[in-house]
Order: sequence, then structure tokens, then C-alpha cells
Amino acid sequence: MKSRGRGRQPSARGGGPDPVDIHVGKRIKLRRTLLHISQEQLAGDVGVTFQQVQKYESGHNRVSASRLYDISRVLSCPISYFFEDINDDTTGERKTPSARAPEGLSEAAESFENDPMQRTETLELVRAYWRLHNAELRQNVRDLLNNISRRE
Repeated sequence: MKSRGRGRQPSARGGGPDPVDIHVGKRIKLRRTLLHISQEQLAGDVGVTFQQVQKYESGHNRVSASRLYDISRVLSCPISYFFEDINDDTTGERKTPSARAPEGLSEAAESFENDPMQRTETLELVRAYWRLHNAELRQNVRDLLNNISRRE
């Protein structure tokens, strides 16, 4: 297969943005939105135009490692945040190289990935919970969640 320049792998859809770039862009947009930061503000803080941020968020432009580092600093999150929740549904038919991990390390990595305490969704729920200033309301929320989870 012929490369499309700048080392870019062809996507599963043949010519469109790479699914991983789309995922990273969506995670940038999600975090930016959660923090109530505009594209213009993010662009100014990392030294690009707001149009470039739009291209990152849509996956049409790949974010370089150094730029992703800058974005993670501005958005106060680890770089790994942008890669959370990537799975076969996300990548589709995208061909990826096989990972080689030292013996035993793959089990530790898998348990980390499956730990719900490491997910952004958990962090968002905890933050929302602690924004509830009324202790009785927090208790009601805990009771509700416990009742729902018992029925599952």
C-alpha cells in the first residue's frame, strides 16, 4: 500500500481521517467543553489558530506529540486521557501492529484498562457528586445508585 505522505497510515475507510485521530479529536473536544474553554481560547493557549483546533477535533488533522502535550497541559489532564476508551468498535477494520509486552506486564495493563476507577466517566461522576453541597442530597444519590445497581 502506498503511503499518503507524512507517514500517515490509510484509514479503514480509504482516504478519510484515521479512526484514532477522530477519537483523539473527540476527546479534546469533550475535555475542552467540560472545562468551558472555547476553541479560540485553546488555540491561543497552544499557539495555533481556532481553525486548526477545529481540524484536530474533527480528526482531519493529526495532533503531533508535542502539540498533544501542550493541549493536555492547557486542559489539565494526562495525555492518556485522549486515548481512553479506544477499542475495536472505535478503530473498526484499521490494521494495527501487534503489541509486544514483557511476560506478566500485559496482565497488569489489562487490569488497569478494565478498572472503572481509571475512566474519565468515573472522574466526571465524582466531580458532579461533590458539587452537591447538601449532604442529604448526596446520600439520596448514593441510595438511588445502589438501588439501581442491585436491580441490574
